[in-house]
Order: sequence, then structure tokens, then C-alpha cells
Amino acid sequence: MRCDELGHLRKDSLVKTSAARARLVPLCLVALCATQSWGADVVRHKIPDSDFPIAMAVEVPAGRKLVFLSGGGPAIADRAAKPDSVAAYGDTLAQTVSTFEAIRKNLSLLKLEMKDVVKMQVFLVGDPAKDGRIDFAGFMEGYRRYFGAKDQPNLPARSTVKVAGLVNPGWLVEIEVTAVAPE
Repeated sequence: MRCDELGHLRKDSLVKTSAARARLVPLCLVALCATQSWGADVVRHKIPDSDFPIAMAVEVPAGRKLVFLSGGGPAIADRAAKPDSVAAYGDTLAQTVSTFEAIRKNLSLLKLEMKDVVKMQVFLVGDPAKDGRIDFAGFMEGYRRYFGAKDQPNLPARSTVKVAGLVNPGWLVEIEVTAVAPE
């Protein structure tokens, strides 16, 4: 029996009692809700009493397509520098902008934009020029060009961690994102 047949039950059907019908209705509603988008929008919850440009949480409604973009790093900025050196890729700010540009291009290939990003994981390596400390200010300067700006105010939920190293010894930045496809 299909859920849409509930209103057309007859006494000679498989479900003969009101109690049995009452048990089926919630099950059918759950099944229906799981397959419907209901046209709901992504909800981004701000961090209370904060202007820090990340979302405290992001709600993605049922039925929306999630796209997981693999982690990526910066492009070479100085071809004259040793290919696996920080000098080849630039400081944290330069690497952040380069990485976000690569993400923007990859999202566009999937018909998505930076505003569709709902989750971000950032991996930062300590900068040798900063005694091994991460350049969080440099990262944030690059990040604010793409998120929380007037032309792109949508903020993702985000984690930022310091790691010992990345696949390329010259990388100070690697970022992966999750986006929600527009309806």
C-alpha cells in the first residue's frame, strides 16, 4: 500500500482498524518528508555577540545536494624558486588567496559559487619566517576577500587547525570545502 492511498482505505483493505491506520500515518509522513525538499533554504547561524566571519552552525534542509570538494593548495607563485619551497608558493596570505581562487574555479566547473560553501576545513602549517607559528592574520586577510564581504556575505561553518606539514613541503595552506547545490 502506498502512503497516498491512506485517505482511500476501505473496510475490506489490509488496514481495517483506526489504530492500525494511526500507526501507518506517521511512517508514511516520515517517508514523504525524507523525499521532499519543501523549498527550504540553507540557514546560517551567526556566532552570538561576535563579528568573527564564520557561522556557528549551518543547517542544510533535506533533499539538497551536498558537494564535497577535495582539499587543495596554492599554485606556484614564483617559478624561479625551488618547487617544494615556501618561496615558490608565497606567504600565508598569498597561498590563501591562490587556494581560494582554485576552489572558486573548481566550484564553477560544478555550477557552484563561493556563496554555496557551507563547511570548510583549513589546514595551516607554521611559517618558517614566523618562527614556526601559523600566520592566522594572513589567512584571515585572504579569507575575508571571499567570505563575509559585502558582495559575498554567506559564512560557512569552519575549522582551522595547525598541522605539522602538508603533501607539498612548500605549502602553508590546504583547504577543503563542502557546498550545497542551489535548487
